[in-house]
This record gives sequence, C-alpha cells and structure tokens, in this order.
Amino acid sequence: MLLPAKAEVARQLRRYRAWERVMLAAPNDRTVRTTFEDSGYTLCVLMGKRCAREAADAAERYLRTNQVAYLEEQQITCLQEQHVTCLQEPVERPRPAAAVRRRPPAAERRSPAAERRSPAAERRSTAGR
Repeated sequence: MLLPAKAEVARQLRRYRAWERVMLAAPNDRTVRTTFEDSGYTLCVLMGKRCAREAADAAERYLRTNQVAYLEEQQITCLQEQHVTCLQEPVERPRPAAAVRRRPPAAERRSPAAERRSPAAERRSTAGR
C-alpha cells in the first residue's frame, strides 16, 4: 500500500481542523461548509477512508507512528472488519428460485399483424387452405 508523505498529511489535517472550527462558528455559511467538506474529502482520499472523521483519526495515528507500525495496524483493522463481516453472514446463502419463463414458446406466439386481423379476415385466410 502506498502512503502519502507525512508533511502532506499534516498539512491537510491542519487545513481540515481549521475549516472545522470555522464551520462550527458559522454553520449556515455555504462557502465555509463547502470548503470544509472539500478539505474532508481530500483527507479521505489521502488516507483511504470513507468518512472524514475516520480519515482525520487515521491521519493523526499515521503522524504519531512510523509507516511500518501504521501499515500493521491498518492490516489488523482490515482483518478484524472482514472477520466481523464473515461472522454476520449466514452460513448457507439462499439459492435463487428457478428461472421463470417470461413469454410463451415460439409456436404459441402471434405476430402483431396477426393480432390486428379481423375475425373475418382470419376465416378467409384459413378457408383457402
């Protein structure tokens, strides 16, 4: 796994925390909120997280530790999440029902032109045979 430079992570984390304080001071200002959300998104991308709070926590852990310790911690966390997911899944998954035919066989289908014919035209066409 590639990790970002610690200087860049520290810079983005400072930016996120600064905009967080500004946003809490002026929650109705759309420009402030948008900039705060943008800084959170950037942090999410840098740290590989889905949530800005998780990304900020991961950035703080990353800055506290060396890269090897951080990667080991991430691997353990990932394995724990997979284990929890595995425990929550049912042992045997239900099988899908048999395929349902959606239209009659070709022999039973009628063309749109045949459906438009009047009963009299139908009798004439069968009478000539």
